[in-house]
Amino acid sequence: QLQASGGGLVQAGGSLRLACAASGFTFEEHIIGWFRRAPGKAREGISYINNNDGSTKFADSVKGRFTISTDIVKNMVYLQMNSLKPEDTAVYYCAATLGIVGPAIYEPTLSDYEFDYWGQGTQVTVSS
Repeated sequence: QLQASGGGLVQAGGSLRLACAASGFTFEEHIIGWFRRAPGKAREGISYINNNDGSTKFADSVKGRFTISTDIVKNMVYLQMNSLKPEDTAVYYCAATLGIVGPAIYEPTLSDYEFDYWGQGTQVTVSS
């Protein structure tokens, strides 16, 4: 199971930290990703972290503004969102997929079809 939280209403330029709580699978072997869906738009992958080796990936739209971190002990992943813009308004979801393929580290793109488990979303609204 995955549960995203931490959304809310913030002014442009502000910050929010989203949290994803994971349970029911081997957290340390999985990639946890963040996706978002804005009204009238397709779901967009924005970041992930691979708990196997700590590698991360960010979409160009959030690079330099968002950071991602993991707490292996608590089975939590955090998305720190800074310098928020009105176009960041969306429902944010966390998702998971296995982070290893045989002996190799899996390096997915940020496509949603590469992720197997999905949680409920949390609404982020950025006012101008």
